[in-house]
Amino acid sequence: MIRNILIGVLAVAVAGTAFWGYQEHREKNAILVNSENNYQRAFHDLTYQIDLLHDKIGTTLAMNSRNSLSPALADVWRITSEAHTNVGELPLTILPFNKTEEFLSQIGDFSYQTAVRDLEKEPLSDKEYAALNNLYGQSADIQKELRKVQHMVLANNLRWMDVDMALASGDEPDDNTIIDGFKTVEKTVEGYSETDFGPAFVNMQEDDRNFNRLEGPKINEKKAVQIARQYTGMGKDVKAKVTENGDGSEFGFYSVSMEDRRSNLEATMDVTKKGGHPIWFMVKRDVKNQKISLNEASNNAARYLQDNGFQNLDLFESSQYDNVGVLTFVTSQDGVRVYPDSIRVQVAMDNGQIIGLSAEDYLRSHQTREMAAPVLTEEEARAKINPNVEIMENRLAVIMNDLNQEVLCYEFLGTLGNDTYRVYINAESGDEEEVEKLHNAEATYEDVV
Repeated sequence: MIRNILIGVLAVAVAGTAFWGYQEHREKNAILVNSENNYQRAFHDLTYQIDLLHDKIGTTLAMNSRNSLSPALADVWRITSEAHTNVGELPLTILPFNKTEEFLSQIGDFSYQTAVRDLEKEPLSDKEYAALNNLYGQSADIQKELRKVQHMVLANNLRWMDVDMALASGDEPDDNTIIDGFKTVEKTVEGYSETDFGPAFVNMQEDDRNFNRLEGPKINEKKAVQIARQYTGMGKDVKAKVTENGDGSEFGFYSVSMEDRRSNLEATMDVTKKGGHPIWFMVKRDVKNQKISLNEASNNAARYLQDNGFQNLDLFESSQYDNVGVLTFVTSQDGVRVYPDSIRVQVAMDNGQIIGLSAEDYLRSHQTREMAAPVLTEEEARAKINPNVEIMENRLAVIMNDLNQEVLCYEFLGTLGNDTYRVYINAESGDEEEVEKLHNAEATYEDVV
């Protein structure tokens, strides 16, 4: 009797295990099939977008009127954006494909900048037409190589999951058609010299991302720890660990980690090697019940920045998340707000302690600028605004436009209905550079059932 029961239990267990294994196998296969379908869609979409790109660049070469050329170039920009998206969905993170992505970025930047400018006043130059013609030929070569890969994928039923696994394991097979095909595409693009679009072209991808305006001597690890303790307010007896950035980093910095076991506080900070400037830091601790106002938190942050050498700053924005105040300051030069020079401070609203700072934008762009006098008067700039907007405040400000260039603007704060807007009018050309809708107070839903 007992023997029969044991046999029955074992049979049920074996059947259950088999069924569980079958279910796991089915679910795994479903995931693999879904991933494969996504890879195939992204690849064939990419090939199609490159086909469209080649044709669309070709049509721009035959156009002459602004009414036709601007929409066509806007289409080129849209297609390159979609192609970028498709590249990002392919398992190419380990396989170098950066030259092709740079090529797409270059086309996208040029087409966007040209599409948004007034081509009646500033038509395409001979150099820009030559550059477009060059891009047309280059896109044809990329199209040809991608079509070869597409043909092999369809003819041999090749699977992208094999590429994904090969790249992830580092065990790349010698006859992997997809990997070899993309390497050929990359080598084709690499053979091109950088296209010269003329002096008016500003490549957004080549924005100055280095801290080349920093001042001060180079610091060592010991000094980095001292600076980290100064900014975070942690004591000298706190254990600190310093890590130097790797060779591939775009600028030199130290990462300092500190731990105070007695107070159960942890802090992390990045400090530039040149000058010992704080890029960012954060103190990890629980912020308890609020005891100070947001205004007091703003005053604490302003004093903190001034005490640590950050001068001529205006409070631009203040907000509160739980019991933490987040304050954004910008440089004020000759009464003009310089928004690229922004710095953010986090304040604990239980005791007013500074628990976070982000100065990356400030360090990248801060400099003494030569402020040109505005060409337009305030009244002329105000006339460019929608008459339905009721203006409450105005000032001069420097912002970054769509072409990643600093421009002097009149900044108007106004209301339309129940909404508040910031409107930036170019102080030289009168163009409406940017319209920003400010956030209204969030609705609460605690009583909603």
